[in-house]
Amino acid sequence: MAETQDVVELILQDHRRMEDLFRQMRSVEADRAAALQEFADLLVAHALAEEAEVYPALKRYRNIDNEEVEHGEHEHDEGNEALLHLLEVKEVGSEEWDAKLEELVEAITHHTDEEERTILNGARENVPMPRREELGAAFLADRDRRLKDEPGSVENLRRVVGSSD
Repeated sequence: MAETQDVVELILQDHRRMEDLFRQMRSVEADRAAALQEFADLLVAHALAEEAEVYPALKRYRNIDNEEVEHGEHEHDEGNEALLHLLEVKEVGSEEWDAKLEELVEAITHHTDEEERTILNGARENVPMPRREELGAAFLADRDRRLKDEPGSVENLRRVVGSSD
């Protein structure tokens, strides 16, 4: 998937994949449970890699709003909580499942919209491309390492959500 090392583009690629997975989770013709598990793994690995490799580096640029970066971290917590609530629903496609899916979609869509308009545009304007590529390589390595450990499992998500309290 990644033909670029630009951290902005890599993050955007993940956002677009998440949108594709939302469409699959809404479709009765798709393997909704498999789409949810792929989404869960990607979301958790993506957010943790951003917080470990990208956000701390961006906070050092004076023209990037640190409050927006910290708000992004808070929104990761909200997304993780909404994801956990969906994963805990027993029957895929039930009314409860659909309601929890809608809450997850709203939380993640809100976050990606804000992140793309504020944090990522700030990076585009203020971070030189060589540094964006360094951050992209670090983000990708961290995210891919985390993906190997099933980060979106209910057990791990409970730990992640519990640590953010």
